[in-house]
Amino acid sequence: MQFERKDILDMESLSAEEITFILDTADQLKEISRRPVKKVPTLRGKTVVLFFYEPSTRTRSSFEIASKRLSADSISISSSSSSMVKGETLIDTARNLEAMNPDVIVIRHPSAGAPHMLARLLKTSVINAGDGMHAHPTQALLDLMTVREKKGYIKGLRIAIIGDISHSRVARSDSIGFTKMGADVVLAGPLTMIPKGIESLGVTVAGNSDEAVKDADVIMMLRIQKERQKSFLYPSDREYSKVFGLNAERLKKAKKDVLIMHPGPINRGVEISSEVADGPYSIILDQVTNGVSVRMALLFILSA
Repeated sequence: MQFERKDILDMESLSAEEITFILDTADQLKEISRRPVKKVPTLRGKTVVLFFYEPSTRTRSSFEIASKRLSADSISISSSSSSMVKGETLIDTARNLEAMNPDVIVIRHPSAGAPHMLARLLKTSVINAGDGMHAHPTQALLDLMTVREKKGYIKGLRIAIIGDISHSRVARSDSIGFTKMGADVVLAGPLTMIPKGIESLGVTVAGNSDEAVKDADVIMMLRIQKERQKSFLYPSDREYSKVFGLNAERLKKAKKDVLIMHPGPINRGVEISSEVADGPYSIILDQVTNGVSVRMALLFILSA
């Protein structure tokens, strides 16, 4: 197919056909990362700006590695090192960056909708690397790639997503992406962390974590995002771990070939035990590996 989108902003706007095209492209590009010399000249002469207003390890570094493996020039900018500390607005900063003629701007911003606003104003392609509690499409795409790679298919799988659903852009993007590709998604977490109306995304909400884990093909654990919470939404980490944490005993309720996932960073002993995180069913590091391939695919598709 011919990919005609200028931007990658969320999972809602991508069709199942477009998602499949991105995943197929990522599968092909993954081979580059296995070579002794992990570099091809595909995007030589192209420029990628990485504009991160929030801390990031996996997303930021994987975009930078993806750029370098395709021979694009990448420039990293943070809010603390930009003119925004002098009072410059996001729009003015972005327009000044566009005046330097980059090919892609990758942005992470604490305000939901910030990448969408820039995409409307700029001719340069924009990739959303996470905006507030709204969307994280590249994470959803790498999660889809990892499950498809391990299971061979997505349609009909039972995907359990457990944790701080309210504050998680990953939960929203994964719910939309997996549902769009034919999986059954079930959510679980403290009632204080389940947003009202979340069922409108095509998911179901389990009464407790044991119900969500039962017969699951894939379990995605989420950390509690304390930095986004304005009040205490659960008694204690110990209580949370007991009721909603994934340990070896709770894992027995899932299918025997279950896959364990986590978008990171992990809070060991809270949402997931080290025994499970490092166990034979864990594909958490595979997610990180595939993050490079998916981001290579998006940079290639948008700027090649």
